[in-house]
Amino acid sequence: MADRFSSIDWDDLRVFLAVHRAGSLRGAARALGVNHATVTRRLAGLEDGLHTRLFDRRPEGLVASQTGEDLLGAAERVESELLAVQRRVGGRDDSPRGLVRLSVPPAMLRSFLAAELVGFAKAHPGIELDVDASHSYSDLARREADVAIRMADEVTDDLVGRRVIRYRKAIYAAPAYLETARDGLDPGRHAWIGWGEGLPSPSWTRDTPFPDLPVRHRLFSNLLQIEACKEGLGLALLPCFLGEAEPDVVRVPGTGTLDGKSIWLLYHRDLRRTARVRTLIDHLVPAIRRHRRIIEGTASGRPAATES
Repeated sequence: MADRFSSIDWDDLRVFLAVHRAGSLRGAARALGVNHATVTRRLAGLEDGLHTRLFDRRPEGLVASQTGEDLLGAAERVESELLAVQRRVGGRDDSPRGLVRLSVPPAMLRSFLAAELVGFAKAHPGIELDVDASHSYSDLARREADVAIRMADEVTDDLVGRRVIRYRKAIYAAPAYLETARDGLDPGRHAWIGWGEGLPSPSWTRDTPFPDLPVRHRLFSNLLQIEACKEGLGLALLPCFLGEAEPDVVRVPGTGTLDGKSIWLLYHRDLRRTARVRTLIDHLVPAIRRHRRIIEGTASGRPAATES
C-alpha cells in the first residue's frame, strides 16, 4: 500500500481531502479557492495514477471508496505534519509584519469590533488582516485562521488563549411590539424568535420569565434574530452587546439579564511567539474590555474607559 501512494503530489492530496470534507467537487473548489475544473482535473489525475476510484457517488454526496478510506489516514497525517512545520516556521518572526487571519463571530463584528479592527489596521500598517466573520468556526489546527474570537464555556487543550470577559444576555423587542403587550404577554398573540430545537418549549427559554411563550420563528443567527425583532415579529434573547448597540429594539422592562458564555481569544500554541499574532492579541484584549458595560449588560452607549 505504501508503494501505491509513494509518488502522490501534495496538491493532489489537498484536493482529495477537500472533496472528502465537502462531499462535493464544488464544495471542495470553494474551500480551496479554485475553480471546479481544477478540482475535477486533479482528482481525475490522482485516480488515474492510482488506477482506482477514490469516491463513490451517493445521494448524500461523494463518499470515500475503500481505497479512498485507505488513503485518507495517510493524507491527514501528511497534512498535519506540513501544517505543524508551517506553524513552527511562521512562528519565528520577530517583527509585527505580514498576514494574520482572524475568525470572529459576525454579531460581535457588527456591534463593536469592526471599529476596533480599523484602529488596529491604522496603528499597524505592516500587518495585513484577513477577517472571517462566518457562522462556522475556522479550524486553527488547519491554519484556517491564526487567531479566533470564540464564545464558549471551555476550549480544547490544543489551543492557547485568554478568557477575556463573560457576556450577558437580555430579552429585546421592538417598542411597537411591547405596546401590544401592555396587559401581559399572551402565548396566543406573542412569541419568541429563536433557535428552535424542534420543541414546544426549547431549553433556552426555561430560565427566562416567559418559558411558556412559543417559538414561532426559528432563525439560526443572532443577526437574523435581531432583524426579525426590529420588525416586530417577537421577543429575542440576545447577547447584550448586540441588543444594546441596536437603536430600534429595547430591553423588555423588568426582565434583567441572563448568564452567557465567555469570550475567548484563541490561537495555536505554535504561533505563541509570532510577533504579528501577539500584536493583534495585545490589541484585542483591551479593545474588547473597553466595551465591558454593553457586553455585561450594565449600560448602553459608548465604551468604558480604557483598561488593560
